[in-house]
Amino acid sequence: MCEMKEPVIRFKGYTDEWEQRKLGEVGNAKSGIGFPDAEQGGVEGIPFFKVSDMNLDGNENELIRANNYVTQEQIKRKRWNVIDDVPAIFFAKVGAAVMLNRKRLVRMPFLLDNNTMAYIFDSNVWDSEFGKALFETIDLTKLTQVGALPSYNASDVEDISIMMPSHKEQSRIGAYFSNLDNLITLHQRKCDDLQEVKKYMLQKMFPRNGEKIPEIRFAGFTDEWEQRKLGDITTKIGSGKTPCGGSEAYVDDGIPLIRSQNVHDDVVDLSDVAYIDEETNKSMENSLVAYNDVLLNITGASIGRSAVYKGSKPANVNQHVCIIRPTEDYSSDFIQMNLASSNGQKQIDSSQAGGAREGLNFRQIGKMEFAFPSVDEQNKIGTYFRNLNNLITLHQCECDALKEVKKFMLQNMFPEG
Repeated sequence: MCEMKEPVIRFKGYTDEWEQRKLGEVGNAKSGIGFPDAEQGGVEGIPFFKVSDMNLDGNENELIRANNYVTQEQIKRKRWNVIDDVPAIFFAKVGAAVMLNRKRLVRMPFLLDNNTMAYIFDSNVWDSEFGKALFETIDLTKLTQVGALPSYNASDVEDISIMMPSHKEQSRIGAYFSNLDNLITLHQRKCDDLQEVKKYMLQKMFPRNGEKIPEIRFAGFTDEWEQRKLGDITTKIGSGKTPCGGSEAYVDDGIPLIRSQNVHDDVVDLSDVAYIDEETNKSMENSLVAYNDVLLNITGASIGRSAVYKGSKPANVNQHVCIIRPTEDYSSDFIQMNLASSNGQKQIDSSQAGGAREGLNFRQIGKMEFAFPSVDEQNKIGTYFRNLNNLITLHQCECDALKEVKKFMLQNMFPEG
């Protein structure tokens, strides 16, 4: 007799218990086939999917395009059997890619190579959108053996126990997760598109090497830009130190101590910041952070990352973070954008032994040179990119929040098999 269960969260009006089944009872798993190099490279016909196709733009949820297509002539000559019982679920079955536990829905007839596998739904039993969501709750990595090359076969997949509701409830759940995926994809694409806009405008709104005027400019600005070294336009270039007293200097709530992990590209993240007490803060008076200070990571793997401090509270930095404080005629946001630009990163690389990103000293930072317009134009450009960064952050936060919602609902809308 089949075991019956129900989920923690459920749509109103559904009360029947879910039924336990094996995947092999309600569909079948099929391994891929060899794909000789000589047959690859086609751009028209039936898609021949490989693991790498899951990385293509647009294939985040479903496989809608492939790197390789094959013709009917190839299919006939090689005696390949096209999978046309779709939709189906595509996933890796051997190698390191198995441990990523990724799955994709495929709605079109397709072929797949021998490092992958497909699960074909019995259309009389499944709603495919529900099936896609349910597969995201299945940990295929548990099928692999410790110490061996990660792999499993079709019978392993077909032996997995799952819980299924009525087809009507499946459709309701499937539609919910499909809409959630669409929202996640929408915000991620907007974020990615804005990143491309930012990259393009950083190239066009700053003069090229040897030039004094950028290609794209706000109306009303015509003066040539002038080269300036950071040391000549700042009142401070310096960092902090390790707080005296070791772990006793840290408190649960006090003065934020900004470390390299808190300085990301274009933003100071205080979500996991450390805190020091007032006495320790006074002993580090030389490294107090002021509003609009530019912060630059000068050691470690994150060297070169920069941001402008916009916090309303006093803060401090340790020895891994440099404070760059400009004079009133120079914009902090504008300086930070120059540090983050390809030109700035090249100067950071060349300022270190062998370009190995081993560390920056204050003298080297002071020698870094950039082109500057008037302070009014700096502020205009700085505001433009700050607003662009805020939009990027907004969409990324929306995307991350929706992913958390999805994770929670996957855990609570499906009973364990």
